[in-house]
Amino acid sequence: MARKYTHIKMMEEEMVKLKEEGKTKSEIAEQFGLSKEQVKNWISRYNRSERKKEAGVLPRRPGRQPNGFKLPEQEKDYEIKRLKIPKWKSSSMENRTRS
Repeated sequence: MARKYTHIKMMEEEMVKLKEEGKTKSEIAEQFGLSKEQVKNWISRYNRSERKKEAGVLPRRPGRQPNGFKLPEQEKDYEIKRLKIPKWKSSSMENRTRS
């Protein structure tokens, strides 16, 4: 079965408005001719990107990072919060791995 590809980014503004109006995922999906699963996944990605923007983390380009790449401190802090790891644990773990 061929994959149905849709440029959801083109519908983003309208989808956000509908979600803010209180429409359900099923109603939004029906209006745009998408599946409920597509809308659910898009909302999840959209919310994640908004949280990152609020935290001040710039979006990274997709793909594997080059050798020797280090995350900026701001992004490390965001990942620690996202994974709910206390800062004292992450720094003590770094010391253990260096020994």
